[in-house]
Amino acid sequence: METVQKATKILLQGGEVLDLASGKRQALDLLILDGRIARTGADLLSDYEGELLDLRGQVIVPGLLDMHVHLREPGREDEETIESGCAAAMAGGITAVCAMPNTEPACDSQEVVRFLKKRAEEQLVEVFPIAAVSKKREGKEITEMAELVRAGAVAFSDDGSPVKSAAVMRRALEYSSMYGVPVIDHCEEPDLAAGGQMNEGWMSTRLGLAGNPDIAEAVMIARDLALAEFTGGHLHIAHISTALGVELVRRAKETGVKVTCEVTPHHLAFTDEALEHYDTNLKMNPPLRSRADVEALMAGLRDGTIDVIASDHAPHSIEEKEVEFAAAPNGILGLETMLGIILEKVVAAGVLPLHQALEKMILAPRRVLHLPLPLIKEGVPANLSFFAPEANWSVVAKRLKSLSRNMPYAGWNLPGRVCGVINRGLLWTAE
Repeated sequence: METVQKATKILLQGGEVLDLASGKRQALDLLILDGRIARTGADLLSDYEGELLDLRGQVIVPGLLDMHVHLREPGREDEETIESGCAAAMAGGITAVCAMPNTEPACDSQEVVRFLKKRAEEQLVEVFPIAAVSKKREGKEITEMAELVRAGAVAFSDDGSPVKSAAVMRRALEYSSMYGVPVIDHCEEPDLAAGGQMNEGWMSTRLGLAGNPDIAEAVMIARDLALAEFTGGHLHIAHISTALGVELVRRAKETGVKVTCEVTPHHLAFTDEALEHYDTNLKMNPPLRSRADVEALMAGLRDGTIDVIASDHAPHSIEEKEVEFAAAPNGILGLETMLGIILEKVVAAGVLPLHQALEKMILAPRRVLHLPLPLIKEGVPANLSFFAPEANWSVVAKRLKSLSRNMPYAGWNLPGRVCGVINRGLLWTAE
């Protein structure tokens, strides 16, 4: 039975520590005392008395961080809470998440930032609040950024809505750069995308659904790249989905623009052809794109244009999703399946080796957000994930830790069974 307990004294025995820089695996036992890595060695079992966790066949890595998560609290606790979202994260091998600000009320004040941090302080999973760019996420007036950073915000975003005004976006980049945090933008030109229900193309024509064209993403990316170059601010592009967008970011990086970007597992796992049966669990924003776009995303991962893999975990109630396609909200679960999807669609497919794919879910997001990097060495707090890369597991909807069920992976058999995580002096182990 899965449990959360204090990591007072426990020996992780028989696992292999994966070096994220070289890809080398080293058989290493880890002795955890009071939440810290007290000793490392090839065979610590001979002189150890105490609790033992057998990790034979498992890989040990620093804890994953998902920098794009919708926890829905405050406001929609029927869809997700901080507690249930953290439980889902643990099941996905994740020890830290960044909470997006499109809650009710929006995370646009010190009070909401502090509420999130207070609600999460007893959790194994760390919750880093991302504050809104604009007050009430209306895109009209920037928030009190200095106060929000002091309260604990690690970035700014109006995610779910683009920052329509170029003037507001300029000011946001200027002010955020004073505090060393990025602006994360949902890049979509709202007039071009208006009414779109899926990617615009031959498939949308065939299905009779209004299209959201790839140019809607590219136009906003181009604008924001120009603003980032002009201001010197750090722009992070959320859930990039198009070949046009990837190429714009690639060129901007070559010229020295301070830009980073992320891709989601579902934009790698599906194309717009998957919507043939009008499954609302595949309705999302940005929408699933064409096969050529997916190939461009894979190329962006391979050459380093895309820095981060993040889930964009977006829970919705069954009542909201079980409606006609046009009326359904956008969003898909992702915390519990991200690792497995990436192992199958990226690693097994030969796009990236295991250590490079994991780097985009462990170190890269922390670098984007200027957060401390977790290490596996003696004397440091234990922040670890361990999983069996060769062991498959089945996605069963009723066993998900999330309060919601809006995902299309039910019945999938995925690699990389997560066995446990350690963080903040706590240990969680799977069944």
